[in-house]
Amino acid sequence: MELSVLKIDGSESGKKVVLDENIFGVTPNDHAIWLDVVQYLANQRQGTAKTKDRSENSHSTKKIGRQKGGGGARHGSLKSNIYVGGGRVFGPKPRNYNSKLNKKVKQLARFSALSYKAQDNAITMVEPFSMEAPKTKQLLSILAALKAGDRKVLVVLPQNSTNIYLSSRNLQDVNVITVDEINTYAIMNANALVLVDGVQDILASRVK
Repeated sequence: MELSVLKIDGSESGKKVVLDENIFGVTPNDHAIWLDVVQYLANQRQGTAKTKDRSENSHSTKKIGRQKGGGGARHGSLKSNIYVGGGRVFGPKPRNYNSKLNKKVKQLARFSALSYKAQDNAITMVEPFSMEAPKTKQLLSILAALKAGDRKVLVVLPQNSTNIYLSSRNLQDVNVITVDEINTYAIMNANALVLVDGVQDILASRVK
């Protein structure tokens, strides 16, 4: 697949790049994508939810009433879950939601997601650029010139740029990451990909 490299004003730079078919032209595997997205979302969970059971409750342990003759059920403690303020039964405990996935499956998932975007003509190549200071309006004007400003956009940089990242931080539909941070969820969650020239070469060098 051949793409023209655009300038930040939307005009063509005259350079064309050929995207590697092993990355942007594979037969998409939906199950691999699903596995990778599920793992990514699971790994975002903190797993810190916690409730107190009756052994951790601070109520008195004094028996509420006598064992027999009260005309009702037998009760031994206010810590019981049937009382207000009592311990919770089978409540959540801190746990680790992290899971592992085979590296080749993760790679297949990423390449499948990129191939879907290539099939949908949702990839725009732009020449390397920088910003002298964090300016949200400037970044919005660049995306608008690239005809990507009205959609969920994933901007992938060859290397970290603090000013570009800070310019996007207040934009709900714009996500800026480096090629090292690229993942299946971010690709599938975006309607358009803006790849800075050089990203495709880094991805191609990592194909195994």
